[in-house]
Amino acid sequence: MDSKQLLAFALDKIDDMKARDVVQLDVRDTSDITDYMVVCSGTSKRHVQSIADNVAKEARHAGEEPLGYEGQDEGEWVLVDLGDVVVHVMQDHARSYYDLEKLWG
Repeated sequence: MDSKQLLAFALDKIDDMKARDVVQLDVRDTSDITDYMVVCSGTSKRHVQSIADNVAKEARHAGEEPLGYEGQDEGEWVLVDLGDVVVHVMQDHARSYYDLEKLWG
């Protein structure tokens, strides 16, 4: 998949799990490590974990092995690195504290 297809794929898998406040950031001009970042919120630790699990599992099924998968145990902020797309799934308090949209937007 190219980066735009991977972005659409990730957004679809996030939507499947009813993530809230989904924001996509085009960071191609500001980052050498990825093309897009997706930031979304889950309502609880379990919801955050489930959203990230779904993205990682479905990516594997589609032949896109995640390069990294971190934060699963804590469930405050789970990162799924798909290479050209990095997905950040966060609980509200972590999201407001780190404010990735402002940092990268």
